[in-house]
Amino acid sequence: MEILVALVIGVLTASGVFLTLRARTFPVVLGITLLSYAVNVFLFTMGRLTIGLPAVIDPAQGGYTDPLPQALVLTAIVIAFGMTAFLIVLSLKARAELGNDHVDGLHLAPDEDSLENTVPPKLHKNGSDSPSQEDGTP
Repeated sequence: MEILVALVIGVLTASGVFLTLRARTFPVVLGITLLSYAVNVFLFTMGRLTIGLPAVIDPAQGGYTDPLPQALVLTAIVIAFGMTAFLIVLSLKARAELGNDHVDGLHLAPDEDSLENTVPPKLHKNGSDSPSQEDGTP
């Protein structure tokens, strides 16, 4: 079971670091959230992986579950939820203010082959892409 938990922590950490290094804000928020999950699982495993054992009732009795890491993880979950909500609101505000969702606030120049480089046709009063024929000119 320890190997499985170690692999989960490794995958969460690697995914979190990978997403944190992206240029857009949503993957960064998701990466920070995955990193906080990895830290929570790590803290939880530091309290010994035991199943079906009670919390500390009598210290002389062996084989109990340490409640301190569980309390730390519960607190960390609440803090991570608040931090994630704050980061989402902050990224939405930055998107509204700057007009893009890049982390550095700069809009990268689009490639020549991308669809961002195409300009839509200018629509005129009649809703078509040609000028209206109201004035009698062709």
